[in-house]
Amino acid sequence: MLILLPPSEGKTPATGGDAVEPASLSFPGLNGHRAKVLEALGTVSAHEDALALLGVGTSLKADVERNTRLHAEPAAPAHQVYSGVLYDALDYRSLTSVQRKKADASVLVISALWGAIRFADRVPAYRLSMGTALPDVGRLASFWKPQLAAALAAETAGGLLVDCRSSTYAAAWAPPPEQTVAVHVFTEVNGVRKVVSHFAKHTRGELARHLLARRGKSPETPAQLRKAAAEKWSVELVDGTARKPHALNIILPN
Repeated sequence: MLILLPPSEGKTPATGGDAVEPASLSFPGLNGHRAKVLEALGTVSAHEDALALLGVGTSLKADVERNTRLHAEPAAPAHQVYSGVLYDALDYRSLTSVQRKKADASVLVISALWGAIRFADRVPAYRLSMGTALPDVGRLASFWKPQLAAALAAETAGGLLVDCRSSTYAAAWAPPPEQTVAVHVFTEVNGVRKVVSHFAKHTRGELARHLLARRGKSPETPAQLRKAAAEKWSVELVDGTARKPHALNIILPN
């Protein structure tokens, strides 16, 4: 089982330590592409219109300025750098040592800057969304799609993929639909369902934690995933097609 997560938009900068060592990151075949995005991001972030080009507001000026010196910024494990609703719900720090090892092996973060990394990979805090277009790179989802397909093919062959990514990050890589289950979260009132984005992030983080912390074997099939999720939530499994992944719908009480 692999759990696919988006990064958080907000990130917690490391307070000290060495800078990122690209050669030490998971999936080294992506390093040339990472270098290209890193260079383009630094160039854009130094531009006088950097905030507009990156689609962020003035409150994030310091984050954008940090983008210009990512080669020198201190790095920390990804599970410390990524923060926000989903990561707070997953709460890596409170996992046991055995559960942390499982998280380090089972979680893949699909990143606009790094392509794909694991929780133990050391990275600096940065500001970049998968929906951004960079000079000489283009739209990042389109840039990464063929690179991730090649780099992750062996890693994901045959196993269950629990896809907790948002649509923006799902656009960067479409894993084999027959082994993928996309996680959706709804509330339901009088038979009418409504997507809830904030609680969707929280619930996906809770699901990831549940799968990492529960006893017993990890789910190996969509049906087993449905059974595991049903230990905590009202759920339904919608079968996929040749082109569309399975869907695990989690229904929250109103």
